[in-house]
Amino acid sequence: MEHAGEDEICHASDHRYCVERRVYNQGTLQEQLHKKEKTPLSPTQKIAHACRCSSKKARSVLFSFFPILTWLPRYRVREYLMGDIISGISTGVMQLPQGLAYALLAAVPPVYGLYSSFYPVFLYTFFGTSRHISIGTFAVISLMIGGVAVREAPDEMFDIMNTNSTNSSYPDNLEARDNMRVKVAVAVTLLSGIIQLCLGLLRFGFVAIYLTEPLVRGFTTAAAVHVFTSQLKYLLGVKTKRFSGPLSFLYSLIAVCTNITKTNIAALVVGLICMVLLLSGKEINGRFKKKLPVPIPMEIIVVVIGTGVSAGMNLSQTYGVDIVGNIPKGLRPPQVPDISLFRTVFVDAVAIALVGFSMTISMAKIFALKHGYRVDGNQELIALGICNSTGSFFQTFAITCSMSRSLVQEGTGGKTQIAGTLSSIMVFLVIVAIGYLFEPLPQAVLAAIVMVNLKGMFKQFGDILHFWRTSKIELAIWIVAFLASVFLGLDYGLITAIAFAMITIVYRTQSPQYRILGQIPDTDIYCDMEEYEEVKECPGIKIFQANASLYFANSDLYISALKKKTGLDPCAILTARKKAQKRHAKELKREHKKTAVMKMTNDLDNSVKHEVMNDELPLNGKFAETAPQDSSPDELEHFMKPMTSIHSIILDFSPVNFVDSVGVKALKSIIKEYEEIGVSVYITGCNGSVMDNLCRLHFLDKAAVKDLLFPSIHDAVLTSQLKGLSALQPPLDTVICTSTS
Repeated sequence: MEHAGEDEICHASDHRYCVERRVYNQGTLQEQLHKKEKTPLSPTQKIAHACRCSSKKARSVLFSFFPILTWLPRYRVREYLMGDIISGISTGVMQLPQGLAYALLAAVPPVYGLYSSFYPVFLYTFFGTSRHISIGTFAVISLMIGGVAVREAPDEMFDIMNTNSTNSSYPDNLEARDNMRVKVAVAVTLLSGIIQLCLGLLRFGFVAIYLTEPLVRGFTTAAAVHVFTSQLKYLLGVKTKRFSGPLSFLYSLIAVCTNITKTNIAALVVGLICMVLLLSGKEINGRFKKKLPVPIPMEIIVVVIGTGVSAGMNLSQTYGVDIVGNIPKGLRPPQVPDISLFRTVFVDAVAIALVGFSMTISMAKIFALKHGYRVDGNQELIALGICNSTGSFFQTFAITCSMSRSLVQEGTGGKTQIAGTLSSIMVFLVIVAIGYLFEPLPQAVLAAIVMVNLKGMFKQFGDILHFWRTSKIELAIWIVAFLASVFLGLDYGLITAIAFAMITIVYRTQSPQYRILGQIPDTDIYCDMEEYEEVKECPGIKIFQANASLYFANSDLYISALKKKTGLDPCAILTARKKAQKRHAKELKREHKKTAVMKMTNDLDNSVKHEVMNDELPLNGKFAETAPQDSSPDELEHFMKPMTSIHSIILDFSPVNFVDSVGVKALKSIIKEYEEIGVSVYITGCNGSVMDNLCRLHFLDKAAVKDLLFPSIHDAVLTSQLKGLSALQPPLDTVICTSTS
């Protein structure tokens, strides 16, 4: 028995099946089927159903809006608490230095980075659906915020000169500039939060699909280039103007290179030492990941060491090293953002909202797939919208998911957003208690932290080789997103990249792959003729397939490809037939004349009585013109026959998703043109939505048209073969019996 079971398993791939049924077309198949009756709801009924309230529905809405209610009551304290505590502390010690550092990218004082690392992180615990991502400041979003702030509040507006003097040269002007930039950053944050909230409430979570992976990776790589360039001046300790808009990357690079001779050696040394320590720490954490209970918090170590060295050696006064400066103690009271700025920052807010959501949902889906739970894109939009819009009243700038912190939060054992709450509490304690201790921290240390955290993004340059091997179109999207974002700025670069990605979609639908299918012998399986040697073409039948929908943008290309692939051009065949008929008619006329002349000559030579012959000439001339008519029908019959051995064309519509009115006109034109040369056209594999399109566009109004539609290629092939053989038995009585090995 055991051997028999093994034999069955071994020969599972040799199973055969034999199906015996009638050959169906779409009309006879519909006669066999009975559609389920569905009573459509009127608009009033739909509105009433949507507005109907019940305890079950209210509970569902409440739990979907507050996802914390779904997992907090089932929180396993013994299993989850220790991991969340370790993860929260590990993430918190990263939140602190990154919040200070990314505030420089956002062109606001460092303390606002701490605010942005507290309020939104705490709020996300209640509204977010992901249990593992770390919400807070992120380099790309911070840079986009900084670009808007610098554009709306440039140094020239406050008479600030680009000199290598200390920060106290123009205290009033600097304070006014910083306050204005904070207003701009807060206004952008509020508007982007409102956009995210509205998109979430309107169930527009699908918008993230237009930010494809190649686009996002190319965009973030370009952002890394911008971030790295913007931090060079802090690393070198030089004073340069901050640029925004198109070519800002080149302007910033030129400005740094121009002032390279004014480098502050002390700031450079501090920055380079910190970079070496940070890179070493990341290498150790990566190499000994399994052996270390928690990652070494090298960033907070560097911040503490840098602060201590700066305070002990008085780097700011002795060597002119730029430091963080004043960090107010405690939280600021809530303040209404300046909504008058909305008009000037709307486009930037849309870009920030989309990029922030794309970063969040991509990381959230990765962790959800890994740990076996589901994230809701619409609720993530709502959560981000609440975090940004509410946080803006407390002077935060836009936040999103941080890739590096999320990996740490998940890798150190975090199970829920309790870890995120603990990290925000750590930042809160720094703000209200010990924030002033970090005032001597050199800005070069923060620049080193930012630059080292770009390492992962710079590794994305390896995508070029990957996409070169896998997809040239995705490579083009990556390159366009990268170059456009580098040279046009992140806002216009993102718009350009999205537009180009949409163009590639149109290109793919307008340039699909066209195939002629053939049959695998003794099966009902049809494959590409050019790809497999075993596939054989059905005699007299061409099976045409295009892997795209049929609509206005590609209907002409579809017809052209059909004629090219099948080798049958009805217009060319009809034209050639007419020319052949005309040519043959001329040849017949020429032969008739020759015959008449020869008869007259023979009659004159052989006749003895010229008078009699002269009387008969008209009769003979008339006879010469009429005589050839007896043979012309047989000769012309050859030209009335089809000039091809193909009697049927089958259009495989199984890859087609929809057909529009232009596509239906194209189908009618194809059927009509090929009928004129004696070739039947059949359509197979239409799904339900395509059938609905054809019905709605009146393609199936004529009963005869339904006989041209078949549920499968094999049904159409059998019908075509019977037609080609001129069988007496109707095709609908034919039996399919297929045996497949």
